[in-house]
Amino acid sequence: MRLLVVEDNEDVAGLLGQALAMAGFAFDRVGGGEDARVMLAAARYAAVVLDLGLPDGDGLEVLRWMRLRQDATPVLVLTARGGVNDRVAGLQAGADDYLVKPFAVEELVARLQALLRRPGALLGRRLQVGNLAFDTETREAFVDDQPQRLSARELEVLELLMRRSGRVVPKKHVEDQLFGVAGDIGSNAVEVYVHRLRKRLERKGATADIHTVRGVGYILAVVTP
Repeated sequence: MRLLVVEDNEDVAGLLGQALAMAGFAFDRVGGGEDARVMLAAARYAAVVLDLGLPDGDGLEVLRWMRLRQDATPVLVLTARGGVNDRVAGLQAGADDYLVKPFAVEELVARLQALLRRPGALLGRRLQVGNLAFDTETREAFVDDQPQRLSARELEVLELLMRRSGRVVPKKHVEDQLFGVAGDIGSNAVEVYVHRLRKRLERKGATADIHTVRGVGYILAVVTP
């Protein structure tokens, strides 16, 4: 699961990056509003962490731009503006949550996880397809309630496919979520991770299987007899 972090302060961005990585999130980071617009136009993110005090303008303008484009991606606003009027302005502009600086990174991670558990969001606490399950908070996979040992990349692929089970997930989307929009990857990197994951699930008796839709992407679905 990939987030977009819009934060120009290097120290804050470093702390955020460490906390998000430990929580199992992948992320792209930009330091300004214009770069944020470019990234949001190029890729789909699970959520956005948006600082309001950006060097090239007010982060609220990025938020308004998103909502005008009918982009419903959850947005957690970060700001040093703690007044009631400021919080109201952020929420009215389309923010889903609001965190005033200074803040504890543990709270930020918990708020993001809560946002992504809301009805209609891309993420629930436990994803289930057949006898295959994935806990999005502990980042553990299970077959018949038995924990499975998977690599970090395999877990990312599994989460992506389980959140869209029964639907084709384009290969380009998988690449963007795993490696970022500007990621430097080999031509068959995604195929390698998908192949490894498919074989591991088969060996463990999972009743969900990954099918390749040639030239398009991948779909995770329950195996039919």
